[in-house]
Amino acid sequence: MGDELDDLFGAFDGDNDDPEPKKPRVDEEASTSSKGDAAQDSIDASSKNLVDDDETGPDSSGRKGSSYAKVMSQTVVSQVREKPLSETAAAKVDDAPDRKTADADLEVSTGTTNKAIRSYTAYPKNLPPGHSPAKVERPKEPAKVYPFKLDPFQQQAVEYIDKDESVLVAAHTSAGKTAVAEYAVATCLKKGQRVVYTSPIKALSNQKFRDLQEEFHDVGLMTGDITINPTATALVMTTEILRSMLYRGSELIREVAWVIYDEVHYMRDSERGVVWEESIILLPHRVRFVFLSATIPNASQFAEWIAEIHHQPCHIVYTNYRPTPLQHYIYPQGGDGLHLVVDEKGKFRESNFQKAMTMLQSGGSGSVDAAIADSIAESGNGKKRGRQSGGGGKRKPSPMQGLHKIVKLIMDRNLDPVIVFSFSKKDCEKFALALNDEDFTDDVEKDLISQVYKNAIESLGEEDRKLPQVEALLPLLKRGIGIHHGGLLPILKEIVEILFSEGLIKTLFATETFAIGINMPAKTVVFTNTRKWDGKDFRWVTSGEYIQMSGRAGRRGKDDRGIVIQMLDEKMEPTVCKEILYGNPDPLNSSYKIGYNMLLNLMRVEDVDPEYLLRASFHQFQKERDAPALLAEAESLESQASAVDLGNPDDAELASQYYQMDKQLNITRRKIADTIRRPEYILKFLQSAGRFLNISIDGVDYGWGVLTSCKKKAGGGSAGSAGRLATQTDGPEYTLEVLLNCVDKHFDSSQTKGKAEDLENAALIWRGSPDSCRPVKDCDPPKAISMRVFILEMENIERISAVRIFTPSDVSTPASRRKVS
Repeated sequence: MGDELDDLFGAFDGDNDDPEPKKPRVDEEASTSSKGDAAQDSIDASSKNLVDDDETGPDSSGRKGSSYAKVMSQTVVSQVREKPLSETAAAKVDDAPDRKTADADLEVSTGTTNKAIRSYTAYPKNLPPGHSPAKVERPKEPAKVYPFKLDPFQQQAVEYIDKDESVLVAAHTSAGKTAVAEYAVATCLKKGQRVVYTSPIKALSNQKFRDLQEEFHDVGLMTGDITINPTATALVMTTEILRSMLYRGSELIREVAWVIYDEVHYMRDSERGVVWEESIILLPHRVRFVFLSATIPNASQFAEWIAEIHHQPCHIVYTNYRPTPLQHYIYPQGGDGLHLVVDEKGKFRESNFQKAMTMLQSGGSGSVDAAIADSIAESGNGKKRGRQSGGGGKRKPSPMQGLHKIVKLIMDRNLDPVIVFSFSKKDCEKFALALNDEDFTDDVEKDLISQVYKNAIESLGEEDRKLPQVEALLPLLKRGIGIHHGGLLPILKEIVEILFSEGLIKTLFATETFAIGINMPAKTVVFTNTRKWDGKDFRWVTSGEYIQMSGRAGRRGKDDRGIVIQMLDEKMEPTVCKEILYGNPDPLNSSYKIGYNMLLNLMRVEDVDPEYLLRASFHQFQKERDAPALLAEAESLESQASAVDLGNPDDAELASQYYQMDKQLNITRRKIADTIRRPEYILKFLQSAGRFLNISIDGVDYGWGVLTSCKKKAGGGSAGSAGRLATQTDGPEYTLEVLLNCVDKHFDSSQTKGKAEDLENAALIWRGSPDSCRPVKDCDPPKAISMRVFILEMENIERISAVRIFTPSDVSTPASRRKVS
């Protein structure tokens, strides 16, 4: 097997003759040679560590048959009608060793194998002076005994539950937060108390219902689709159902002793976050809470809010422990391989990242994107001037081709199951259907899938079984390919979840909702794009979103590491990449808002009025915490303003008039600039490289630069996303590549080594990272000035010149840039 699963890079490019290094254990301290570090740039640095023999052994079909009864006994709990479904080759992988320079190494942590925890408590303000919490004896017999040793953060949280006190558990995905929730449920059942388990989505509610029912039996389910055993002691429901019960004054609320909020960080969601906030506020003070969350930097602030509004202590257990370390790869569209950018130790490989960006540049080279000419022709405000629609540069490679290569690689290297995340439903279906010549299951698995599917859809009516999505899904499932998004019937989503959890689906195409709490980890996670539509604009995914989705890679107890692959179809600055990979998790900020529906519902709730809800909201709590600093700043500004000597009244009046005129002049200039930047006016001047552009970045004028390329944005990298953008904005967006004078930090240094390193790296297209170089307007003559390419937007253009100069077709080398300079 070692010969078949040799180092991934060598296997694909055939030029790695070095023997495989012996990879140290994850939890051991070890040192490796530079050759060892180079080999770790591969996915499969040690085939033994990445391939589980018990998954691919000769008796695998026997195990598949033995799991038949378990799969067939799964309960399908939801049904509703929704809209229907719609619609390769070897790769070379870069294995060059990472050059260790002072600015190439970045030691950071995206999760650690260290099980250390941070634990602290927020107490209500109304405690009397000198009060000390009463010590509560732990029960002699725990409510639940686990077949494994609890991690420190789990043990600490369980102790707080035994003390009958609320707790917030913040940990990475797949760290084991569910064990804490199960203990809270077991405690309530032992004491005969009712408990509510809430989740943000129906899919997660369905899964938790199945898991808890198998464990405790006395469990019910309440979602918008179906209700099962509503009189059960433990009830699983969506947060919207809980809020509706609070509005109605349901009898259940009077009986509830504990409420478990799974994925409570979802409270920051701009649309639905208010549901969490209202339900937390409206619950009685006697109720105790278990909050399960991803890592959040302001956990203490949230706990203080709970302690204040419910007059009870709230404990925080925070850990950065990740059971399975992750390796992060980049696949540049149009490139010829994968590039390791973050290894399992959390080190950023700067040189590999730059190589990936260079491949992306060469894969889409050409001075101007051909799509610009098409846009001008479509707008009717420009002429092609003899240009053919296909000329002027290479067409962007199809993401399906790259995805097909990646999926084939994953299956060949036994890195399945894999979750492929896309940010639109259309893309999920399109990518799944594109794998029409792939089959990942054997006959035993096909038979299992068919029987589970047929048994499940028997609950549908005859007409519903003929829906296009119902008929189209089974052929995909039988080949080990699944689709999961909000447009599917709930019963179909649940079938997919069951089959994936049992290992019968090898490749799952899903939207990001699949990452919200559903305990279905995979060995590999693939991002078809790292830009998403947020309702207003396309943006890079945040660090918190990336952590949530990438955390699905690596199955605890099965994989020694997880694989995460990003597919890029546009250039990314190293700072942006590092911010996504290493940035702080998104803070838990309130998204509270007042709506007419909320006001009408509150009129039916006894002893609650909208003003009380506003005063008790997390939004108000956060603003009050910020108020002292803002007041101090306002007082400082007022004192500075009063100290200004304006002279006689006439001079003060003239100064005021001058200020107003200057303000109006700037407004007029911005209007003129906005008009100039409109694509129908400016694109015809950007069709050819060499145009002089006056550039402004963040209000700072950087003078004149030389245009080298203007390209239409991919709109998130998918046809579905691009279509959505076209319907919600004024038109397509464009990026510019402009040569600007800049001072490189190596050139600023007198060290010969620094200059040599710069010359070596000068072949790369630099992205204007503040850590590497900065554009300058003026510079002292003695200092060396270089020209580098900066990725800019239309909004950075202040003026456009009639002057054009000749530019080389390739500006990635120092010589070509000096010619332009």
